[in-house]
Amino acid sequence: MTDPTDPYLIISADCHAGLPAERYRPYLEAGNHRAFDDFLGQRDARRAVRARRGIRNETSALKWQEDNEEGLRGGWDAAQRAKELDGDGVAAEVVLPGTDPVDGGVAAPFGAGLDDPEGQDPELGMAGARAYNRWLAEFCATDPERHCGVAVLPLAGEVDEAVTEIHRARDSGLGALLIPATWAGGAPFHDRRYDPVWAAAAETAMPVLTHAGAAPRHEYGGHLGIELSEAAWWPARPLWFLLWSGAFERHPGLRFGVAGAGCWWLPNLLWQMDRLYLGAHGGKKHSPFAALKRSPHEYLDRQVFVCAAAPQRRELAQRYEIGVDNILWGSNFPHPEGTWPHTGEWLRRAFHDIPVGETRRMLGESAAEVFGFDKRRLAPLAQRIGPTPEALGQPRNQAPVEACWRRARETGRHWLTGFDFPFVGVGE
Repeated sequence: MTDPTDPYLIISADCHAGLPAERYRPYLEAGNHRAFDDFLGQRDARRAVRARRGIRNETSALKWQEDNEEGLRGGWDAAQRAKELDGDGVAAEVVLPGTDPVDGGVAAPFGAGLDDPEGQDPELGMAGARAYNRWLAEFCATDPERHCGVAVLPLAGEVDEAVTEIHRARDSGLGALLIPATWAGGAPFHDRRYDPVWAAAAETAMPVLTHAGAAPRHEYGGHLGIELSEAAWWPARPLWFLLWSGAFERHPGLRFGVAGAGCWWLPNLLWQMDRLYLGAHGGKKHSPFAALKRSPHEYLDRQVFVCAAAPQRRELAQRYEIGVDNILWGSNFPHPEGTWPHTGEWLRRAFHDIPVGETRRMLGESAAEVFGFDKRRLAPLAQRIGPTPEALGQPRNQAPVEACWRRARETGRHWLTGFDFPFVGVGE
């Protein structure tokens, strides 16, 4: 049993890694080298497009790179990576693509990864994904107990090829899958053509993730507020496509997570989906939800999680509606909107008055269960580098803290507990 004063086992469920783009050549099949040269040659044009759209603050981004030049090498250098993780008190991490230090120079070949797949050649997209996945497997193998690599899995091409890549990635030591957040004119994710993908993910015990990044930027006209207002919507959208189409019912072993989008959007979404399923007016006047055999919140608790990078206090206050076990904290290394390189300070501000047991779940224990980390093997490292509850400002006497949150915990999902309504129902 964990002693209440023990250091935290911290697992970041949202970190990023990737080579400088030109260094992927050895990981590509020889037949794609000429196309890769063309891809590299187009980098200046892509940068010019970004500049015209005015989305990126180049001055701020360049300063971030200059101020953190040494640490940013941890995006691809395993020794530097270990140093940065230690400094942040992070024992293990889930590794996604997209280190993105200012100029797109770390982009995986042919835009594989977090980029919008619009206009991407399916064959080149899969070739780029395989190259990235080969490199990532090597990177994670330097310390396999500490890294869970997320394989890039484009779905614009043949489904059989995607299933083959799932098994190849698993055999190489990778532990999760990143699918596109948008389908760029292809079949939406409710389509049954993807069933072999969901089945293979369940069979290999590889959680499926989406991540913020893809968006119709050509529509934004340089207005950053528009992009940021929609940033969580795009990676979250596949959730309701999978849920309402019955994918979670047909594949009960499938685990699905949304990363890079916080978790602020989930409580009201879950409330509305439960209302519809349980008989609210909007659901009654339409056809029944025959693909589902249980309420949306039951699928959420069984199969869905949120990799919440640097969740804000408002989001943590909603944890009983989201589900404490469904929130997986992330540092978002090495992005400037994350907590690195000041994670300890950030954790103290965010968790100082949250019960220690719940903090342990959100900071690492739930991620260990979802992504298959060995807590026993990580324990010595956590003892060495992890912050203690005291370091996070959490009092040894937890009774007042528990009492402070008791009402919120008992209320939980108010539409199910009935605390907010004078009658039994779904809050009509």
